[in-house]
Amino acid sequence: MRLGILGGSFDPVHLGHLVMAEVCREQLNLDEVWFVPAGHPPHKTDRELAPAKARAEMLEFALAGIPEFQVSDVELKKESTSYTVETLEKLAAENLDRELFLIIGADSLQDFPNWKEPARIAELAKIVAVNRGRQDPPALEEIEQKLGSEVADRIRVIEMPGIDVSSTDIRHRIRSGHSIRFLVPKAVEAYLNEHKIYSPGE
Repeated sequence: MRLGILGGSFDPVHLGHLVMAEVCREQLNLDEVWFVPAGHPPHKTDRELAPAKARAEMLEFALAGIPEFQVSDVELKKESTSYTVETLEKLAAENLDRELFLIIGADSLQDFPNWKEPARIAELAKIVAVNRGRQDPPALEEIEQKLGSEVADRIRVIEMPGIDVSSTDIRHRIRSGHSIRFLVPKAVEAYLNEHKIYSPGE
């Protein structure tokens, strides 16, 4: 089984996430893509995330009716910080027949050497760096210098259409009273309108 792993806070999930997953599914011939919402991500300590339950429910609504896309709660079950290497080790151990592909934004490659056990991550999964729009491709030479050719050889860069939308912008638009129509799946928009998660005072 060729399994794509797309992690993130998904605070909230938006159409850019779905397009990224679909481009990877198609280009890499993946059987499934699992969206893995973070419980306690190490890089999101500057602000409080929306409740894990809400982020997971929005993902479930966004992925409804798409059999190749699934939500995994593997990180939400953890009470401690969620590290990618630990998530991959758990998923690999559950099923030895899985071939794992870790999907990240190409801009994250610059910081990848600072992740916990990056070489082990590359051993557990092929790294799929998704380059958005017409941005310059990431330089893998720096990765090779810091982590070696074995890690760099496990990285594949693919292109996706440029979609200028972010979770940060969506939260700002909601708090400012602006529309988020066509930026998130319709079911997610309805969920946000009902629960007012990012509304002022919430």
